[in-house]
Amino acid sequence: MTIDPKPTRTLVAGVDSSTQSCKVVVRDADTGELVRQGTAKHPDGTEVAPSAWWDALVEAITAAGGLDDVSAISVAAQQHGLVALDADGEVVRDALLWNDTRSADAARALVSEIGAAEYARRTGSVPVASFTATKLRWLRDAEPENAARVAAVALPHDWLTWRLLGFGPRASSALGPDLDALVTDRSDASGTSYWSPLDGTYDLELFELALGRPGREAAGAGAGAGAGSGAGSGAVVLPRVVGAAEAAGTTVAHAPVPEGLVVGAGAGDNAGAALGLDATIGDVVISIGTSGTAFAVTDAPTFDEGGTVAGFADAAGGFLPLIATLNAARVLSSVGALLGVDHDEFARLALAAEPGSAGLVLVPYFAGERTPNLPDATATLAGLTLGSTTRENLARAAVEGMLSALADGAAAVIGQGVEARRVVLIGGAALNPAVQAVAAQVFDVPVVVPSPGEYVADGAARQAAWALSGTRPSWALSTSASFDSDLQPAIGERYREAQALGSLPR
Repeated sequence: MTIDPKPTRTLVAGVDSSTQSCKVVVRDADTGELVRQGTAKHPDGTEVAPSAWWDALVEAITAAGGLDDVSAISVAAQQHGLVALDADGEVVRDALLWNDTRSADAARALVSEIGAAEYARRTGSVPVASFTATKLRWLRDAEPENAARVAAVALPHDWLTWRLLGFGPRASSALGPDLDALVTDRSDASGTSYWSPLDGTYDLELFELALGRPGREAAGAGAGAGAGSGAGSGAVVLPRVVGAAEAAGTTVAHAPVPEGLVVGAGAGDNAGAALGLDATIGDVVISIGTSGTAFAVTDAPTFDEGGTVAGFADAAGGFLPLIATLNAARVLSSVGALLGVDHDEFARLALAAEPGSAGLVLVPYFAGERTPNLPDATATLAGLTLGSTTRENLARAAVEGMLSALADGAAAVIGQGVEARRVVLIGGAALNPAVQAVAAQVFDVPVVVPSPGEYVADGAARQAAWALSGTRPSWALSTSASFDSDLQPAIGERYREAQALGSLPR
């Protein structure tokens, strides 16, 4: 009797290069089954040497068992950051991350020069300190010598993809510094403030307004003049935007990356999460990580000239109206540390308090804030009385404040004509029982909590499978918990009253 051998599975890898760490997942391309995963830490800070991301990627790949049996890979990463390269492919200065707010004045200057409505019309968004264009303007004004060296501008996922393809500084790459080999995707390009989600092209006038020098889209690997491809023409190279199902190329062997893996286009982290969740119209995704986000998948672009909602593109051909807050899970960590409790005890304390925290309200602008745009704000604790000042109320006020800020942001997204049938709650803090209970009280639609997972990395893996096969994969999504809405309007009302009191600048 002959026994047929077990069919060989096709495996794909997805990378989430986030602010805090690098995660790698390896999944079955057909079923989405998680085969293995690995992680590595990133340095702290709001400016980081990109080489640290590559070192972490290598460490995470190794921790995930390597890529020798993998057929395709794709990278999702934190949005907006500025990776400036010189003509030799060297990083001009440490990358400025999305949460570096030193470019707040530059953002205001750009908006004053063009107008908020014009920016929204041309790029879908009004720039704030997070966006790449504002960091370019800051570089132009604060570090003119560095600005003069810039031959190409990339985002974090663009730079990592470039390195996976074998490009980079001559001394540390197989193929050298071909700047015309830089690629990006529409989701990440839409967070720069110089690319249009509506017509899918760079707005080179806005790029030049930011850096003070002209730019051009990369022509493709081998099409430029190699090391001089940016400087020779005088135009700064911007990554070529590739389609959702399009491969960026294939890997060149450099440990621990084997030769010949198909490399997907990559994505910004929120678009990666939407793809990982297979989010559809009617889903409003609330992600609670280092930052908080509220976003939805739509089939039409949005244009909020007030600047609250960023009209990004998604990673699948649609659009991703989004708000982001700078203060999310670390609000809970900070208050938990103040109370001297771990995550479980923090949740117990918060659940022991009544909804509304006996009038205690925390407006959690510990790190300034992006939505609303208050980069110099500080937190406000209001409603302190002899009766309300308890450990339980403070823990619950932290949860209510964090989620109320996200609920206000979600309302702004919905206000752009977005349909909301349910809230999908993700991120590490989404598993906290106090967060789940309060979410049901601040959102007026059902709340679903998917099973724990690395959804940004999963979205990148799904994109890798898409680039490999040409067909968007359909993977099942399991649910950890779900709640009907138990809306308590007083929580939001008190939060907005405290918010109106204002926060002191740092």
